[in-house]
Amino acid sequence: MRAYAILLVLHATWLVLPAQAQPARDDSLRALLRAQPRPDTTRVRRLLALATELRVKDETQATTLAEQALGLAQRLKDPPGESEALLLASMLYRRQNQFDRAYSYAQRAQRLCTRRGDLSGQARAWLQLSLIHMLQGNPTPALQAALRGLPLAEKAGDIVTLTRLQANLGEIYNLMGNYDEAVPVRHAVLRSAQRTGDRQVALTALNGLGNTFQMLRQWPPALAYYQRALQLSKELGDTSGEIGNETSLAEVYGLLGNRTEALAHSRRARQLVRQTGDDYNLPMVELMLARAYLLDQQPDSALVLARHGLALSQQAGTNDNIRKATDILADAYAQNGNFEEAYRYRNLHMAYTDTLSGEDTNRRSSALRYGYELDRKQVQIDLLNKTRQLQAHKAARQRLQLYGLLAGLVGVVLVVALLLRNIFLKLRANRRLNEKNVEIAAHRDTLDRTLTELQTTQAQLVQREKMASLGELTAGVAHEIQNPLNFVTNFSELSVELVDELEYELAREHLSTAGRQTLDQLLQELSQNQHKIHEHGHRADLIVKRMLEHSRGSSGQREATNLNALAEECLRLAYHGWRAKNQGFNATLTTALDPDLPPAHVVPQDLSRVLLNLLTNAFYAVAEKSAQAGAGYQPEVQVRTSHTPGAVLLQVRDNGNGIASAVRDKIFQPFFTTKPTGEGTGLGLSLSYDVVTKGHGGTMSVESQEGEFTEFTVSLPVTVQEAVV
Repeated sequence: MRAYAILLVLHATWLVLPAQAQPARDDSLRALLRAQPRPDTTRVRRLLALATELRVKDETQATTLAEQALGLAQRLKDPPGESEALLLASMLYRRQNQFDRAYSYAQRAQRLCTRRGDLSGQARAWLQLSLIHMLQGNPTPALQAALRGLPLAEKAGDIVTLTRLQANLGEIYNLMGNYDEAVPVRHAVLRSAQRTGDRQVALTALNGLGNTFQMLRQWPPALAYYQRALQLSKELGDTSGEIGNETSLAEVYGLLGNRTEALAHSRRARQLVRQTGDDYNLPMVELMLARAYLLDQQPDSALVLARHGLALSQQAGTNDNIRKATDILADAYAQNGNFEEAYRYRNLHMAYTDTLSGEDTNRRSSALRYGYELDRKQVQIDLLNKTRQLQAHKAARQRLQLYGLLAGLVGVVLVVALLLRNIFLKLRANRRLNEKNVEIAAHRDTLDRTLTELQTTQAQLVQREKMASLGELTAGVAHEIQNPLNFVTNFSELSVELVDELEYELAREHLSTAGRQTLDQLLQELSQNQHKIHEHGHRADLIVKRMLEHSRGSSGQREATNLNALAEECLRLAYHGWRAKNQGFNATLTTALDPDLPPAHVVPQDLSRVLLNLLTNAFYAVAEKSAQAGAGYQPEVQVRTSHTPGAVLLQVRDNGNGIASAVRDKIFQPFFTTKPTGEGTGLGLSLSYDVVTKGHGGTMSVESQEGEFTEFTVSLPVTVQEAVV
């Protein structure tokens, strides 16, 4: 279906929040947000309104604002704001082809609105889910979602959502090839939109009618509806809709062999895409322009555009666009005489065509099987009814014969038989009841476990969102502090140099003895003050840098890692790095690495940071003790690895001064350090603890004895599941 993906561009412009655009409204909203920064529900609504205003001009910023509104609504326990933020974010992610995230947000919105009893919100969530399924070429779940949303919109009296669901239903019929059913539905949507004044839905209905008549190969009405949709897009200022209708007209003119009009509309669509940076419609526009170049006998230009459109379509996973791109490439290579590539792309085109048709065949087969199963069940019900009737007649005749021939004896036998039968039926019923109870108990236990897992996962997601928000706040504060701090350290260093120059110049001047002593004393105090400012400014700069490190999330991918090799490499790097800064330092390095250590799924760069931090602290501890104990002390740092059935262990041990028991419970807290002022920021162990526990799902512990040793143990699961994004 050549025009299907173009029509979906119009769906991408539908809003979740019923906000009307006003001139400079975004500026006034920004001013209100700056003037009233209080985190309350009013701020949530203003963030959502600003995101809605920016949805076309700046999708990235709009998405960021929607996420901010979502996080604030969750912190404030504001379910209405949370559901609206989820719906808006789902729509924005869908426009950016991030279908998995869009689907997840729509599902969360649907569940939240269901708990709140918000019928309109549920209907809009089902609308989003239906659109996402359609964009991914899944008409069956798209149809199910639309049908579930329609009665909810009717009960809520939400005419706008009801009309859009009906319009989407027409799209689904069109996608499944039911064009005769799609035409009356689209006409009804157009009339409803004209009555309610919803010009955006009217635009969608006009484009959809053009699409359906194009599939029916009725070219005059298809061109007429596309022209009306294009004119309405220009009146609304809907650039995305204008691009889609220009592309649709180019395609129809191409099918009619009108090269001039096909090229004109294709170039106009591409110009609009470039002006707006619309990556959403870029693949389809380039494919339409490539088809026009083929009609104009320009195969080289068609090849360039079709290859780029194919790459973009493969990234987005749009099967229909991939099928079109392979068809254009096959024709273009054939025009150039490169029949080998033409044959390869023709085979790919046939494969994608078979895939799409196979999906349709499966849908129809499923419907036939369903109808067959219903018929078979009805026949079985009829047979059972007839059998019961025959058995009833037979039992009546037997009772009459028995009562006539064997009145007394048969009566006793009948009573005994009935008693035995009742006992047997009761035993069988009890046995079946017990079996059902066991099954119910098993299902209940399974559901309880599933609920516990879901609650745990939900709690982890909430905690992750909170930590992400805290990390963003910490990074912002650290960035704001860093610039003035740089000025303090730089100018304090310059002031030290100026004091030295002043001392030198004053030494050349003739001053009285008392005056020179006073000036020397003042200059000495000024120099000491500048040195202190520079020293503490440098320490504050280290703290800011560690804060930035602490707030930065890991973007690395987990991979199976040999921890023995990683530990040896980190030990070597840490030792040589310490010796480079501390000349004459020597220590005994001991390793005890488990040769049967299984690989662990970790982020190697993050775990290296943890090991380097632990080893650097160990070298600091033994160096400090070596300076105090004298020549009789031999510094030693040990690294050991081992494993248990479910985890691998990394241990770093030193024979330094150890950690006092009074502060041992605080060493993993941010900004806490046992080092003297200026020698530590207190963020190294905190960052390492977060990497191990929150980033890898492991544990980190410490054992120490004052004056004897300190040993850190890192425990990591053998298999670490990827974190949910």
